[in-house]
Amino acid sequence: MVGITGLGGSGLDIDSIVSALVNADSAPKTAQLSRLETATTSKFSALGTLKGALSEFQTALAGLNDITLFENRTASSSNTSSLTASASKNALPGTYSVVVNSLATSSKVATAAVASTFESGATEETFSVQLGASGAVTEVKIAAGSDLASTRDQLNTALKDQGISANIVNNPSTGEARLVFSSTTTGAGNDIIVSGTGNLSALSADGSQAMNSADPASAGYITQSADAEFSVDGLVLNSKTNTVTDAIPDVTLSLVAVTESGKNATVKVGQDTSGVTANIKKFVDAYNTLITTSNELTRVVSVGEGKEPVTGGLVGDATVRNLLSAVRKELVNPANQAGINALADMGITTQKDGTLAIDDTKLQTAITDNFDSIGTFFTGDTGLTSRLDSKIDGFIKGGGVLEQRMDGLQSTLTNIDKQKEDLNRRIESLQERLYKQFNAMDALVSQLSQTSDRLTQSLEALPGIVKKDN
Repeated sequence: MVGITGLGGSGLDIDSIVSALVNADSAPKTAQLSRLETATTSKFSALGTLKGALSEFQTALAGLNDITLFENRTASSSNTSSLTASASKNALPGTYSVVVNSLATSSKVATAAVASTFESGATEETFSVQLGASGAVTEVKIAAGSDLASTRDQLNTALKDQGISANIVNNPSTGEARLVFSSTTTGAGNDIIVSGTGNLSALSADGSQAMNSADPASAGYITQSADAEFSVDGLVLNSKTNTVTDAIPDVTLSLVAVTESGKNATVKVGQDTSGVTANIKKFVDAYNTLITTSNELTRVVSVGEGKEPVTGGLVGDATVRNLLSAVRKELVNPANQAGINALADMGITTQKDGTLAIDDTKLQTAITDNFDSIGTFFTGDTGLTSRLDSKIDGFIKGGGVLEQRMDGLQSTLTNIDKQKEDLNRRIESLQERLYKQFNAMDALVSQLSQTSDRLTQSLEALPGIVKKDN
C-alpha cells in the first residue's frame, strides 16, 4: 500500500517511518523462515542425492546377484569370416579346430522356357510341388486362363508357408520366359520338384536333374540342395543346415563361408569371465559412488578464520551413519566356504577414504581359479549381494526411511510457504493500519496549524495592536 503524505504539512516522512516500523516487525520472522527454508531445502536435496546413489548401488547388486551370470558360457571363433559360435550354460570348456569345406545349399530350379504369352488351360489345372522325391506334395490349383505372372502369384500365395517361392526370368533376345523356383530349405535330397497338368505340364521341372547342355531353354536345376561339410579336430562331418547344433554338445556353430587354406578357425568354449568381471567392477564403482556421495554430504569445509564453515546437507545425520555402518559391516563379514571368503581374496580392498580398489591381476586370477566359489560368494540368499541389499532396502524402498524423511521435509516446506503467506497478510494489515494512523495525525497537525494561523491573523487585526517590524 502506498502512503498519501503531506496533507497537513507536518513535514514527517510517513513512507519511511511506516517502512521502518513494518521491517522491524517482520524482519525476525522473515529471517527465521528463510533460514528454515534454506536448511530444509538443502537437506531435502541431499537426501535425494543419497537416494540416487543408493538406487545405483542396489541396481549393481541385482546385476551381480544373478546365478545365470556364473552359468553363462562363451564360445569364440578365431575366424569369424568363416564361422561363429555360441554356447549354452551346459557346454564344457574346450578348444576345437574347425574347417568349413562347403556350405549347405538350397535348391533353385528353372522351368523350361515358354512364350511370354503363355496361359494355363481353359479349365482349372494343378501344380504339384515337393522337396525331394519322398517329400510331402503340395497341390496348387491354378485358375483357368492364368498368364505366367498370375500363375507365379498363385504359387507364391500357396507356397509361402513351405519356404518355396517362384519368380519370372525373361529372355529379352527371344521374348521367352520361365519360372524359377527357390527354396529356403538346405541339405541334400531337398531339391524342388514341380509338375503340372494340362498346359502347366510345360512348366514341370526336376531340381535333381541338370539342364540339357545342348538346350539352354530346357528345365533343370540352377543350384542343387546339398549338405554342409566341415571338420572338427580333423573329423569330417556333414550337416543339412549351416547352423550346426549337435557336432559339439551344447555349442552352436554358424557356418558362414568356406575356410581359406591355412586359416582354420579355433573355437574356444569357456566360462563367461568377462561378464562376471564387468559386473564386479560395476558393483565396486557403484559402492564407491555411494561412499563419495556420503562423504560430500557430511563434509565440513573450513573457509578461513572467523568465517562459518561450508557444510554438507547431511552433516551429523544419523541416517547416513547407520546406513554406512550396516553396509561396511557386511562387506567385511567373511563367507563360510572354500575358495573365496572375502573381497580381499579377489584383490578388492578398502582405501583410506572408505572406497574400494581393485587389483585387476588378483581379480582375474581368482576368477580363473575359483570361478564357482566367486558365484556362491556373491549370489544366493546368504551371498554378499543379498545381505547388502537387505541392509539398504529399508532405506530406499517405497515408504522407507529416506522417503519418509523427504515427505516430512516436503511438509515442512509446504508449512513454510503457508507461514510466508500469513506473514505477508499480517504485514499488509499492519502497513495499512500505520498509514491510517500517521495520515490521521498528519491531517490533525495540518488542521491545528491552519487554526493557529487564523487566530494569529485575527489578533493582529484587533485595534491597539502594534505590529513589530521584523
